[in-house]
Amino acid sequence: MTRPPPTLDRFLLECEPDAAPATRELSQLLLRLGVAGKRIARELAVADIRHTRGSAGTENVQGEEQKKLDVRANDILVETFDYGGLVSFVASEEMEKPHVYREGAGGARYTLLFDPMDGSSNIDVDGTLGTIFSIRPRRDGTEADLLRPGTEQVAAGYVLFGPAVLFVYTSGHGTHVFSLDPAIGEFVLVRRNLEMPKKGRGYAVNEGRRAGWAEADRAFVEHLKEPDPSSGRPYSTRYSGSMVGDVHRILIEGGIYLYPADGSSGKPSGKIRLLYESHPLAFVVEQAGGRASTGRDRVLDLAPRRLHERIPFAIGSADEVDLYEGFVRGAPS
Repeated sequence: MTRPPPTLDRFLLECEPDAAPATRELSQLLLRLGVAGKRIARELAVADIRHTRGSAGTENVQGEEQKKLDVRANDILVETFDYGGLVSFVASEEMEKPHVYREGAGGARYTLLFDPMDGSSNIDVDGTLGTIFSIRPRRDGTEADLLRPGTEQVAAGYVLFGPAVLFVYTSGHGTHVFSLDPAIGEFVLVRRNLEMPKKGRGYAVNEGRRAGWAEADRAFVEHLKEPDPSSGRPYSTRYSGSMVGDVHRILIEGGIYLYPADGSSGKPSGKIRLLYESHPLAFVVEQAGGRASTGRDRVLDLAPRRLHERIPFAIGSADEVDLYEGFVRGAPS
């Protein structure tokens, strides 16, 4: 009889490297994130029935319009860790300051950051969406715990809401993919130690913003579109408006996702948030053999100066990110 693939809880119990208390607590934290992912998936599934699509009539700390489901997803994640003392505080791109847990959290080992609803522009058209998370060690229990390099993450990942609901995570021992089986209500392992292709054939970038890019960014994208069968060009464009969806595709098929600095839209330092998006996705992709870069610096080496800092961001297969860095540094190959 063929043994069924493990559920997320069984995988965490049996396959994480040891059973030290910190590891057991990390497993509990990841399981809670899985529960939050199921709750958010349910909210998305019944959004039309409950009339919870559309604008919330508010803005987040960056001045961006919040959707009702942005707010609901953020609330679900905050509520998920309001007991058990697993995390001392959480920070979100939807909140100006971290939310500090009072009861039983003083001795917590971890802090948690998240982008509760990546790809909000897709909410009202039933497009692909995602939740991104990053787990870090608690040090002195202050905001300074978060203003540190991405190499200090102990785990990171995302939940992808598409035709299937996927839970993807790494704790530094490979990147693993689980799919939600609606028959049993559990995430089931579908890919263990995922290895992304060293080179791909696709790219994802919002070319509608190209007028505000640096010349090197425009030249790189034009290079990808030029026919050259010997190098696999032209590449196909696969931009969906959801970074989680685009990065997941590249994780499976190879290629590159790019969001350069944009001087014409008020984002001269880039759009992608270092703590809530760049660091966790970089950890996941590096553990699968890929790379993440600003064009000049490895993303995981960067330490933010403030909670909501943004950076230019390129992530994907090693060959494409290497090539992009060559353009940015003025030495294309």
